[in-house]
Amino acid sequence: MSEILNLVTSKVQQAKSALCKFITANDTGLTGGHQCGFHISKEAWTMFLDKEPIKGVNIDIPIRIHWQNDFDTDSRFKYYGVGTRNEYRITRFGRGFPFLNDENVGDLLVLARFDKDYYEAFVLQTDDDIDEFFSFFNLSYDKTNQIIDVKQTGQPEQRLKNLINSFVAKFDRFPETRIMAKGARDCYNEANRIINQNILKAPDDVLLGWLDTEYTLFKYMEEKVYSDVISMPFPSIDAFVSMANEVLNRRKSRAGKSLEHHLADIFTQNSLLFEEQVITEDNKKPDFVFPNGECYHNLAFPGDLLTVLGAKTTCKDRWRQVLNEADRVDDKFLFTLQQGVSSNQLKEMQDYHLHLVVPHKYLTCFPKEYRTGICDLYTFIGMVKERQERMPKQYLFL
Repeated sequence: MSEILNLVTSKVQQAKSALCKFITANDTGLTGGHQCGFHISKEAWTMFLDKEPIKGVNIDIPIRIHWQNDFDTDSRFKYYGVGTRNEYRITRFGRGFPFLNDENVGDLLVLARFDKDYYEAFVLQTDDDIDEFFSFFNLSYDKTNQIIDVKQTGQPEQRLKNLINSFVAKFDRFPETRIMAKGARDCYNEANRIINQNILKAPDDVLLGWLDTEYTLFKYMEEKVYSDVISMPFPSIDAFVSMANEVLNRRKSRAGKSLEHHLADIFTQNSLLFEEQVITEDNKKPDFVFPNGECYHNLAFPGDLLTVLGAKTTCKDRWRQVLNEADRVDDKFLFTLQQGVSSNQLKEMQDYHLHLVVPHKYLTCFPKEYRTGICDLYTFIGMVKERQERMPKQYLFL
């Protein structure tokens, strides 16, 4: 764990309340909105106000923020409720403020409240730090821009809770990641009465629901598996550190595999032909090859009908890993849960013929001028279906 991440996790646990959010193009002013400043979700108003404001008034209160354990800003927390606006935003950071530039899009802002008008803020800028932060607090990537449940006391809806408890009761130890992912899908689908038509029509929403449910399921599994261990004193500091590392490593490993498992099920439900972890040139293994590895290695198969997709929870640092995973395919795709990437990085991706695929609700987190080159999961599935409909018939049954 990096020095900055150690500090952030410690501060969040000490704070009265905290939130995290990905910095978006809207925050930096790249979308041409009313003004730049960090947009705060309506659910997080309790971090700043004693009572929820009434539509039709504006509220402007001073707050001091200590940034990156380094410098302070005398900023403002504002509620815009007059006219058509209905939003919260933190503004006024002074000249030379380093965290509202294009390069910060996709970074993770962590804001912790220590007093009524005193906050500490940190910006995590690497994929590793962001992933480890989410793993440390066992947060879903879709549960940002809201209060962090540090003690993890939040309860799912009763129906889903009962289903999750029934699943957890079957195991005395952590099941294999594929079984865990399927359990999350089954719980979510039954609780929300999801049928195949929902997956065909709204794969983006269903995928996020599955991922969020698996985070909750995993919390319950942790409580069951580790309850006896943490109820007893540790014999040494080394034993405590070893156990903490085991927990964090399991969380990180599960998160990456979880995304791949859920995407695979989405593709199966949509009747796509695909293969996972196909070995390509130099023993590389892209996450998904459409239609399969045999077609990829058959030089007679039309190259324009091949599709390669990587899957990474975050991609600010890791997107280049996808570029050389399949030499036969010039234009590659990368599915990510990253909520925003800088214009400079998107330009680089464009130059390297890499196309992002993100959940539909995340599209607005990216600079407007690059959104046409980014697609949601529903659109990606439609593109692959169209390519597979054009496949020569002799390859359909390989």
